[in-house]
Amino acid sequence: MINVDISNIWGEVALPDLLAIESEVAAAHETLMEGTGAGREYRGWLNLPSGEPNPEMFRILLAAEQIRNDSDVCVVTGIDSSCLGCRAAIELLQGCSHNIGKGKGNPQILFAGNTLSTRHWNELMQLLKDQDFSVIVVSKYGTAMEPAIAFRSLRWMLERKYGTDVARKRIYAVTDPEQGALRQMVREEGWESFSIPHDVPEAYSLLTAAGLLPMAVAGIDIQEVMSGAAEARKEYAFGSFENPVWQYAAVRNLLYRGGKAVELLESFEPGFRMFGAWWQQLFGASEGKDGKGLFPAAAELTGDLYGLGQL
Repeated sequence: MINVDISNIWGEVALPDLLAIESEVAAAHETLMEGTGAGREYRGWLNLPSGEPNPEMFRILLAAEQIRNDSDVCVVTGIDSSCLGCRAAIELLQGCSHNIGKGKGNPQILFAGNTLSTRHWNELMQLLKDQDFSVIVVSKYGTAMEPAIAFRSLRWMLERKYGTDVARKRIYAVTDPEQGALRQMVREEGWESFSIPHDVPEAYSLLTAAGLLPMAVAGIDIQEVMSGAAEARKEYAFGSFENPVWQYAAVRNLLYRGGKAVELLESFEPGFRMFGAWWQQLFGASEGKDGKGLFPAAAELTGDLYGLGQL
C-alpha cells in the first residue's frame, strides 16, 4: 500500500492549516464517492476493481491465450490516454526490457497509434515483416487520428499476410459497448470485441479490457491485479487523515495555494518510466483546465538528477 511521508513540508505548511483543510478533503471525498459533483457521469472507474472473476474476465483470458498461442508479436494500437496505463503496468511488473527473448507462446508487446512518426512506423513494419502478429485496437469511439491511421495500416498488413478471413481472427477491438466508428466496424467485420463502459473515460480504462487484455497477453496474472485493486479501493475508502490518499491530496493542495507550481514524480527504476508518463497524462488532463492545477513532471533518477531534479 501507499506510504506518504510529509515530514519535509513544515517549512512551507503550518499544522493548523493542514488540520483546517481536513473538512475540505472530507467534502471532496464524499462528492466523489456519492457522484454529486461535476463529471459524475464519468466516475465508473471507481467500480472497476473486483476481487471476483466475471464473464468478461474469462473472455479476456481466452482471447489472451489465443493471441499468445498464434503470435510472435501483439501490437496494441491506441492514443496515449488509452494505452499508457497498460504499458506502464507491463513495464512496472516486467521491466522496460520485457520484450527481449519473447516470441510465440509469450509474444512481444508493441505499441502503435500514439505518434505520427514515419520512422517509428517503418521500424514497426520491418519488425513485423517476418513475424506472426495480432492486433489489439483500443479506442473509445474510433475517431482519434493517430490510432485510426495505425490500425488501418496494420489491418491492411494482416489481410495481405493472412487473407481477409484469417486476418479477422487476429483483430481484437476494445471500444464503447454501443456507439462509435470502431463499434460499427466490429458489427460489420465480426471481430472479437470488448467494452469500455460508457461511464469510464479512456484515460481511466486500465482495469477494463483496454489494459487487462494486453497485460494478460504479456503473461501477467490479471485476476491478481484486480484482487489487488479491489483491496486498495477498500483500504483507501475510509475518511480520515489516517488515509494516505487524504494526506497526499491535502498537502499538494496546500502547497499549490502557497505558490508551488510544479509537482515532480521521481523514481530510481527505469521500469517506472512509463508509470510516470501515465501519471503525468492523468494529472495534466484532469487538472490542467482554466489556468489551474500543478504542472506534473516525471523524472528518472539518477539521470535526471542534474537536470529536472536540480531545476
